[in-house]
Amino acid sequence: MIEEKIVIGEGTPFPLNGILTLPDSPTHHIPAVVLVQGSGSTNMDSKVKALTPFKDIAAALAQRGIATIRYDKRSFVHARKMVKLGITVWDESIEDAIFAADMLRADPRIGKIFIFGHSQGGMLAPRIDAEGGNFDGLIIAAGSTRMLRTILKDQSDEMLERYRGPIRWLAGKQVDKIFEKFAQLDTMSLEESKGLKMMGGTTGYYFKDMEAHPPSNYLPQMTKPIFVFQGEKDFQVKVDKDFEPFHELLADNPQAKLKVYPGLNHVFTTSHQYGTLKDYKVAGHVDEGLMDEVAAWIHAVDEGSTS
Repeated sequence: MIEEKIVIGEGTPFPLNGILTLPDSPTHHIPAVVLVQGSGSTNMDSKVKALTPFKDIAAALAQRGIATIRYDKRSFVHARKMVKLGITVWDESIEDAIFAADMLRADPRIGKIFIFGHSQGGMLAPRIDAEGGNFDGLIIAAGSTRMLRTILKDQSDEMLERYRGPIRWLAGKQVDKIFEKFAQLDTMSLEESKGLKMMGGTTGYYFKDMEAHPPSNYLPQMTKPIFVFQGEKDFQVKVDKDFEPFHELLADNPQAKLKVYPGLNHVFTTSHQYGTLKDYKVAGHVDEGLMDEVAAWIHAVDEGSTS
């Protein structure tokens, strides 16, 4: 494969280092994918402990004739500046994905362009497409149709179940404080929510804005190709609560494909059934069989043979 260093948002206040990965000896009009990370401040490889899923995906797709763009997340590089200005979903994820799509569109080697949104990136993928991404197909990997606060509440409750005694009590107090703030959002306007400080340098506006633009605003009307998938052993988002609702939202789209992959976790490596972040401490790579299917789907869309 070929790797070219790029800068997303060059000339803006938030330039980001990135890599355009191409197949060896690229031809004209090869399909390309914009990789969009999940929540939190992550680098271009979407590194989590011992795993680098976006690096794996870029290499795997290049070996299968598909280009990718990946880049450091804006909150990873410019966190202090963003917190000072007020982190928004547009600033953190949406705008840079659109910049990446525009960069690909200007490259004569590139043909059809896809978005691969992972986790929160998958939740945002339909909105990114609608607000300027204009992709030829969408891949939602371990995404959800639920509100982010609802997912966080489930994850917090599961975390508390693992604790005992004083640690559980103290952690419970912290969780209660966070969700008391979420409750305040229900009676706030978007403008008012900017003054409510939340976790990770965000304000209430971050969550209020996401809740105003759920996947359900976009997916029922979508007719373009879309591939939604999740790992069966994902402990961060759940098959029944997060994956299954996509069936209803995409019921009228004949170009929608949905699949659950047995034995895979949230970042699509083999789960060691720890059911916690310990799963990510074991070195591994994104499943090759999954990459075969993702690449086959992209090529089918590229060739106009999906149904």
